[in-house]
Amino acid sequence: NKQWYQRRVAITAGKRKGNKKKVVDPFTKKEWYDIKAPSMFTVREVGKTLVTRTTGTKIASDALKGRVYECSLADLNDDENAFRKFKLICEDVQGKYCYTNFHGMDITRDKLCSLVRKWQTLIEAYVDVKTTDGYLLRVFCIGFTKKVNKQVKKTSYAQSSQIRAIRKKMVDIMTKEVNTEDLKSFVVKLIPDSIGKDIEKECADIYPLKDVHIRKVKVLKKPKFDVSKLMDLHGEIGGAVDESGEAITGGAGEFIEPEIQDAV
Repeated sequence: NKQWYQRRVAITAGKRKGNKKKVVDPFTKKEWYDIKAPSMFTVREVGKTLVTRTTGTKIASDALKGRVYECSLADLNDDENAFRKFKLICEDVQGKYCYTNFHGMDITRDKLCSLVRKWQTLIEAYVDVKTTDGYLLRVFCIGFTKKVNKQVKKTSYAQSSQIRAIRKKMVDIMTKEVNTEDLKSFVVKLIPDSIGKDIEKECADIYPLKDVHIRKVKVLKKPKFDVSKLMDLHGEIGGAVDESGEAITGGAGEFIEPEIQDAV
């Protein structure tokens, strides 16, 4: 039994000796990429993202594709409209740039909580609708009843029949606005929230509304990925870039001749 114990101590001591690993800072293996927002927004360079450098079969661009970045509209458009958040998904990597596409929209929780109050009716509606370029979107809308001028009554509750009529109107307007547009045009409408204003105007004869917003947009299905369409969304031609990742620009439909290489 004593011999067994001595042998056991010797084995564990040997294990301890060879267990000292060299500590390497993981950030030495990383590199930075710039995130580019589509041309619908004023600020194009949103920020930077970190990824492990290409080693063997693990390619850096594959790790970047599919990443979702959430940005405030105030940062994207350089204004005070901070309560609306846009999700951008990385679809292509060229040079040191991640080219993103629209992936969704949401409203901050504090804004939503500030809208919900007592003595009024909250009306919500949602619809699944397809854009002309094949994106299937789920669009959510929210609105609240308001007091009319010189109203003495404390509450402003809508009847259930009025709620149904307003909800139907919301669905019809959202369907019409998305059905007739491509994704780019729809996002341009989302930025100033013109759809919410249209709903408010249309529903005024049923019951006066206030604080009507497109609360959320989800991208349920996308068409097959096309680089030229993504570059068109970014206001650039066919995806031709130089070594630094900057797009080589030219006239519409202009042929860009590749540089002559010394060796292949």
